[in-house]
Amino acid sequence: QVQLVESGGGLVQPGGSLRLSCAASGSIFSINAMGWFRQAPGKEREFVAYISRSGGSTNYADAVKGRFTVSRDNAKNTVYLQMNSLKPEDTAVYYCAARGSVHGSTSASGYGYWGQGTQVTVSS
Repeated sequence: QVQLVESGGGLVQPGGSLRLSCAASGSIFSINAMGWFRQAPGKEREFVAYISRSGGSTNYADAVKGRFTVSRDNAKNTVYLQMNSLKPEDTAVYYCAARGSVHGSTSASGYGYWGQGTQVTVSS
């Protein structure tokens, strides 16, 4: 089994920054690409970003491109999401996800492991 634990969420003013972390433990040999998704109240879970096993391939949703950066430290079994220039519409629960393929996916159904989520609220 794989356990994913997110941290770093919180309340931030518009224009501010946060860095989310996702630490993996357990059968980490079975996971490769990792992704970030978010879900706002009353909305479906949506893709934010993914990163390949090596970190050489990343992909972002149009809504966050140029503001968010995904990275990973395989020595620490941790993936990060640096979020800059935050907007109120970024408010959501952010989830970390992992899959066995070395390539990422923009579809939530492509991930077999999920964290519990961390709340990000952007408000003045």
